[in-house]
Amino acid sequence: MIDEYHGKTFKSGNSVALRLPKAMGIPEGTEVRMVKEAAMTFRLEPVAAPPRKLDISGFWGKAPGLNVPPREDFEDRPSTIAQRQAAAKRRQSPE
Repeated sequence: MIDEYHGKTFKSGNSVALRLPKAMGIPEGTEVRMVKEAAMTFRLEPVAAPPRKLDISGFWGKAPGLNVPPREDFEDRPSTIAQRQAAAKRRQSPE
């Protein structure tokens, strides 16, 4: 089945633009590569999106019950030691 659409080019900044009808099924925001095959003949190809990186910086402190064992090769900060001691006292004291 061949669908046929008519359009008219227009000027957009320093470019010539052509709107693609919604009926062509190209989702909004799709990045495409345009390949010129011949005079007035073009092919559109979707561009593969680069792999997204996950920002895990917001996860810090999200596991309040997690007790990380101390490492022998790392000296804790005094504030970390004090927090650990306070947490141990809270667990030992009856409520």
